[in-house]
Formats: sequence, structure tokens, C-alpha cells
Amino acid sequence: MSETRVQDPVQDPAPEHNVAGLQGQAPHEPTPLPEGNGDGTQTLPPASATTPGLPAQGRTKRRLGDLLYSGISRTAGILILVTLAAVAIFLIAQSIPALLTDPELLKGTPTSFWAYVAPLAFGTVWVAALALLFALPVAIGIALFISHYAPRKLAAGLGYLIDLLAAVPSVVFGLWGIKVLAPAVQPIYVWLTENMGWFPLFAGPASGTGRTILTVAIVLAVMILPIITALCREVFLQTPVLHEEAALALGATRWEMIRMAVLPFGRAGIVSASMLGLGRALGETMAVAMVLSPAVVINFLLLTSTNPTTIAANIALNFPEAFGLNVNALIATGLVLFVITLLVNSIARIIVNRRKAFSGAN
Repeated sequence: MSETRVQDPVQDPAPEHNVAGLQGQAPHEPTPLPEGNGDGTQTLPPASATTPGLPAQGRTKRRLGDLLYSGISRTAGILILVTLAAVAIFLIAQSIPALLTDPELLKGTPTSFWAYVAPLAFGTVWVAALALLFALPVAIGIALFISHYAPRKLAAGLGYLIDLLAAVPSVVFGLWGIKVLAPAVQPIYVWLTENMGWFPLFAGPASGTGRTILTVAIVLAVMILPIITALCREVFLQTPVLHEEAALALGATRWEMIRMAVLPFGRAGIVSASMLGLGRALGETMAVAMVLSPAVVINFLLLTSTNPTTIAANIALNFPEAFGLNVNALIATGLVLFVITLLVNSIARIIVNRRKAFSGAN
């Protein structure tokens, strides 16, 4: 049989003194044993969660800091929404006169405002889509080389050059397009129209200056290339090492590992990067205005001198000489560009959210 040992409060006064001190009682008062404890040992009451003195002040300071930080963050988020709403309200308010007035009062516009803005919207989307088509495969290839193939020092140097290319001003790309790219590709355009003119996109006659929508698309592709490359590189570097090592352990080659582990993981990030580059191409102004020979037309010809212009370039070229309702008409075209950009970003967010379950990047 096991013996039950009961502590004698007379023989062992130290526990009584300690417990009494914790309870705020006098040391000479005995503390009764708790009932229902089979082994006869004492069960001390839980210590108070509130410690007097400095800890309470420390908690107060932390609360004030949290409130201050959350207030600043909330204010910044609200400021973004207010700014976006203010821009939208300004565009809508300034566009209403041009949308409601008689088209005959608008200088140089067709039968209606929508007939005027349709070629501009088409040219904006068409040249941006071409630029994205050229830039995306190259950007993914560069990002994969930097993240998984290049030696560390070479990868660091290439990453620095990519980031530096993103900081080049648009006017520099425009000058490069006029002075270097357009004269270099003009003979190629002539050859394409002569030998592949049966293809609708390459139908002639070819431009004598090389300042076509295809040239503008190449310039824009070079401009958005560093943005897409930098984002894709960061996404590929976030691929879990265990996924890569598992693929290699199963006998996959490096390309098979990239195809089965890296690209599926970064698919959502690639979509986000491409949509960000597309947004940059949609709003580009200076390079398009400098390189393109504009016309208010809708066609898919890439090599002719009759090219659909973009909304941003049209505003930049015509705004200095506009007055009266023509200013409102240009602002209304800016509202159309604003809506197009919002739609592109919304579609990108929907695509990313749908692929979120299959990818760890966003």
C-alpha cells in the first residue's frame, strides 16, 4: 500500500510563508490545504496576469505603437483609393461635355466621339499586345538563365544590367527607335512584303522609313522586357528547393526539372509580370509618339506607313494645340485608356486568383 504523506504546517513553515506572501496575507496566518488533493500537496493559485510596475507601461507603449502603425497603414490605403477616385471623377467630369456635344463642334473628329476613339483604342491594344508577344518569351528565358543556369557572379551582373535597363528614360528608347532600329529593319520590311506579302500581316507596300507599328512594338518590347524579367526572376528563385531536388532525384534533367517544378510554381507570377508589362505598354507615350507614323485607321498591317496610333500618343501630339471642346475630347480618350488599364489589371487579378491554388507565387 502506498503511504499518503501530509505536510505538517508546523514543521515546515517556509511554504506557509511563501504562499501567504503570494496571497497578500500575513506570514503567521496558515494557508489551508486544497480539498480533493489525494497526495496532500498544496496547489498554488495561478499567478496574476497583471504585473505591477513597468510591464504594464510597456504593454501600453506597445499598444500605442500598434495603433499608430495601423492608423498610418489604414490612412495610406485610403489615400490610394481617394487618389484613384479623384482621377476617375476628374476624367468623367471633363469628358461629359465632349460626350454630350454635337460631333460637328469637335475639330477633326468623325461622325461621333466613339468613331473617333475606336481606332485609338484599337491601336493601343494592338501595339501593346504585339510588344507583350515579343517580350514575354525572351523575358522568361532570361529569368530562367539568371536563376538556374548562370554562375553566381554572372547572374548578379546580368541582374544588375536588367535593373539598369528598366531605369532608361522613354525618350532614349524613342531616339534609338528612330535613329537605329527603323533604318536597320526597313530593308527587312521590304523583303517581307516582296516574299511574304501573301500573309495578311505582311501585306505591302512597305514603309520607306521603317517607322511602322511593328517597329514601335519592338521598341515597347525592349522597354517592358526588364520589368517582366525582374519579376519572373524573383518568382523562379522562390521555387522550393525540395521540389527541384525531388525532380532531380527522380532522374529528371535540368530542363525537365524547370518544366515540371519551376514553371508550374511560377505560373501565377508570370501572369502578374506580363500584365504589369502590358500595363506599361498600354500607357507608353513618348516612344510611340516619336517612332510611329500615325493615322486614325483600323488595320492589322505591320509594315505599311499607315498605322493606327495609340491613345497616349494622340493626346501628347494634339493636346498642345487643342482648345475648348477638343481638350474635353482628348480627356475623354484618356478616360477610355483609364478604363482599358483597369480592365487589364482586373483580368490579371482574376487569372492570378484562379491559379493561386496550383501555384505558390502570386
